[in-house]
Amino acid sequence: MRIDLDVIQNWITPGSRVLDLGCGDGALLHQLSQNKGVKGYGLEIDPEQIERCVARGINVVEQNLNTGLGNFADGSFDAVVMTQALQTLSKPHLVVREMLRVGRNCIITFPNFGQWRARWHLAFSGRMPVSDLLPYEWYSTPNIHFCTFRDFEVLCKESSWTILHRQVVSESKLGVALKDFLPNLFGETAIYHLTR
Repeated sequence: MRIDLDVIQNWITPGSRVLDLGCGDGALLHQLSQNKGVKGYGLEIDPEQIERCVARGINVVEQNLNTGLGNFADGSFDAVVMTQALQTLSKPHLVVREMLRVGRNCIITFPNFGQWRARWHLAFSGRMPVSDLLPYEWYSTPNIHFCTFRDFEVLCKESSWTILHRQVVSESKLGVALKDFLPNLFGETAIYHLTR
């Protein structure tokens, strides 16, 4: 499992009701149901990923996150999770607001576009970076909103959302050593746990 998914598992209360937005193949919900006894649902738009969810026994609904979460009542879930999808949404701030409406809290992960490798690549090559973390050329990327840890925290403050936990993760040796000292520069992935 990805490192951000391991962190998320620690923030989910056993037996809780979880909604996973952009759930992919259902790996997180599968782990949470096995290890924490959660009752979960996933939302996914990719038909192949939906098939993988069904094969795993995950309850999944085909839904585009950009259309909102109007089909869920206020407080329907204990936690709403969205991993590595915030930057692909047309109006990410509205989706986070909806997450906090239908869930008591939410957990969001996203790539840090302010990480030193991205800055270095752009500064010295003059081109948008392509890496394991961001494996797309600028013209084919699903990422339409590039943000950093600082950008996200400003949004949280302006929206009066409370940050319960924040964790910065990195897989490089340099990033692991310096991510807590300078998270916006050395963290590869941001993990935020929010409430209203």
